[in-house]
Amino acid sequence: MPAPADFLKFVDGNEEAFIQRLASAVEIPSISGDPVHREDVFRMASFLESQLQAYGVETKSVPLGSHELDGQKLQLPPAILGRIGNDKSKKTVLIYGHFDVQPAELSDGWTHPPFKLTRDESTGRLYGRGSSDDKGPILGWVNVLQAHHDLKIPLPVNLRFCFEGMEESGSEGLDEFILAEVKKGKDGWFDGVDCVCISDNYWLNTRTPCLTYGLRGLTYFKITVSGPGKDLHSGVFGRMVYEPMTDLIALMSKLVDSSGKILIPGVDEMVQEASEEERQIYEKLDYSIKDVEESAGGSIALSDDKATVLMGRMRSPSLSLHGIEGAFYGARQDRDPREGLREVQHPNVNPLVISYIESEFKKLGSKSKLVIEDLHGGKPWVEDYDHWSYAAAWRATEEIYKQTPDLTREGGSIPVTLTFAEALGVNVLLLPMGRGDDGAHSTNEKLDKSNYIEGTKLLGTYLYEVAEGTKGQ
Repeated sequence: MPAPADFLKFVDGNEEAFIQRLASAVEIPSISGDPVHREDVFRMASFLESQLQAYGVETKSVPLGSHELDGQKLQLPPAILGRIGNDKSKKTVLIYGHFDVQPAELSDGWTHPPFKLTRDESTGRLYGRGSSDDKGPILGWVNVLQAHHDLKIPLPVNLRFCFEGMEESGSEGLDEFILAEVKKGKDGWFDGVDCVCISDNYWLNTRTPCLTYGLRGLTYFKITVSGPGKDLHSGVFGRMVYEPMTDLIALMSKLVDSSGKILIPGVDEMVQEASEEERQIYEKLDYSIKDVEESAGGSIALSDDKATVLMGRMRSPSLSLHGIEGAFYGARQDRDPREGLREVQHPNVNPLVISYIESEFKKLGSKSKLVIEDLHGGKPWVEDYDHWSYAAAWRATEEIYKQTPDLTREGGSIPVTLTFAEALGVNVLLLPMGRGDDGAHSTNEKLDKSNYIEGTKLLGTYLYEVAEGTKGQ
């Protein structure tokens, strides 16, 4: 069932107000991984909760405990729960999103201040950290709520909300909370949920909307190699002592090669090779090598074969070296690199990786010291897309964008996805708002105005399609 014309008209007529709502959210630097900005994450939680309350949503701010970050004990940001509607004749949809963001500094290469929403009138792009990941999509749901509230149109389904402020830092505390809340049964906030909808991913390209039914997992390590007890001058101590940076570079070269091949024995073998039938799924997607290179900003694709490149993103394990921390001027002798391993199916990857790194370090014969820390991770997830929630999203996408959506799996991780699927025993849908070139986690992150406004219509229309498609069930 299409969304009411009044709803669609309301969204178009309130474009400027919706953009201002996004601007207010972007201006809050809710960086969960930086202790300096922890209060900003709390501030963003309060902002979001007040937005929900303004449109009739009953809310609850749930403390999630504390943790240590950079040697400091900090309170975790709260989970913001919400509920509106309790009609037993309607389906109940749980909406998840996160209100924390990745770090961003103008000096990183941004051409606009990262925490001020900047509109490019010539392209319609809205630049700002969190605009696409994930404040824009979250506020798309708030826009839907406002439209129904102001128009006095009842929502076609019951809604439940669960928003968190630690997704960019491993969703600490959230899994435990969800499991405890589910155990409360009828007294819990997730009682009666029929499906989950998450908007925290992106189209493959800039042309074709998609529905996403799978995510790779993630395991994130920190490796520290140390030796001398103080900074050393290379002109004085060079070729006199074991240098941790030299050891570290040698160690990192044993993990992955320049073609992306993982050098840790047994990791690639954990994932079954794609059948010819599965390969055809990737062949049919509206995607090209040009798309990946335009998104990456350079002619650097690992292959000219589209299916191979897509499987590298969606189903194959990958290992990325995320950087090295240390002195660039002088010779500080502690080095702290981080590596992220995206894996698809296997739970035993961590001990395999740790054992391999320790073994390779031992082969160096160095007097440096090695410490490996498993910082955080997320489990892989694959969903059944032959389900009424996906069918509703499919119809909604065709109604709003007049296009048939692609069915995709995604290379990123959203740790809570599998938790919801297993704890609630319901189908989880990923329904993206943003485009493939939005640059989440990168410089000049943006959300196209058309995706923000049409995406708001998509989210609302999805709810109507859920209501229509499940009548009598």
